[in-house]
Amino acid sequence: MATKADAFDVGDYVVYPKHGVGRVIELQKQEIAGMQLELYVLRFEKERMTLRVPVNKVESIGMRKLSSDKTLREALDTLKGKPKVKRTMWSRRAQEYEAKINSGDLVSIAEVTRDLFRADDQPEQSYSERQIFEAASSRLARELAAMEKTDEPAALKKILAILNEHAPKYYESTESA
Repeated sequence: MATKADAFDVGDYVVYPKHGVGRVIELQKQEIAGMQLELYVLRFEKERMTLRVPVNKVESIGMRKLSSDKTLREALDTLKGKPKVKRTMWSRRAQEYEAKINSGDLVSIAEVTRDLFRADDQPEQSYSERQIFEAASSRLARELAAMEKTDEPAALKKILAILNEHAPKYYESTESA
């Protein structure tokens, strides 16, 4: 376990599946219910939230370091792919999308972003589609920004540029069919 305890250092960016990218701001030792616990203190700037995660729970929660460059490339390539929209009820699809976002898996988050993207000349999205799209694209942008040492708006701009470049060719082919 000692090696796991040193997995993250103060200042590291980490991905907490349900909240996205945060930063380790300190390591604490605290007594809770008579037990000594070592805790990572994470700060999520966007949500203005601080979270304490017991070191021994990191693995079971799924907290991880930022994705590798290979995973990032795979996620950005996913954005270029053809959107896959199942013909199931929206409520079921929405649950699947939420599960993918909360998994913390960068490629799954990219799939949701791609599948819910609408170009300006496309039909309007429903409010809940828009909310899920924004949650996914924001989560993707925060990890991209942390990896490329830029800010979220710049990363989001890059994501939208990829989507705007590649999405129209798929919509044109479906309209002419």
